[in-house]
Amino acid sequence: MAKNNNKSQSAPTVHTPFIQTYLHGTKADLKLGELLEVGYNSNFGEQNKAKYIYFTATLDPAVWGAELALGEGRERIYLVEPTGPIEDDPNLTDQKFPGNPSMSYRSQHPLKVVGEVTIWQSHSPDQLKTMKDGIAKLASQGIGAIE
Repeated sequence: MAKNNNKSQSAPTVHTPFIQTYLHGTKADLKLGELLEVGYNSNFGEQNKAKYIYFTATLDPAVWGAELALGEGRERIYLVEPTGPIEDDPNLTDQKFPGNPSMSYRSQHPLKVVGEVTIWQSHSPDQLKTMKDGIAKLASQGIGAIE
């Protein structure tokens, strides 16, 4: 009786920088390897100390983040890598849209800057004005971000 010496072979591993690409839009000038951490003033609303860092896996919300961030710096979108657990962003999930179609998240753990997206399309001036007007209306009604 012949002995079966065939061993199952697995496909070679393909290494990538991370499994899922995450983006963070801001006007902050950040360097590769720098950590985004909670506890700094938020780029939005009343600029309270941020309890979470917000990020997304799709480009459009990152563009909005860059365009709506307070400050005078250049609008930027960074590739970020979470260093701890993440959760769905309740400001954009279930409150406004069922599920998480924008793939927007938040974390209380730092995000590491691993790159920058340098080519992206801004929203039109009309779209930006409509969004800012909507945010101002919510603020006047006392509706802010969910922390």
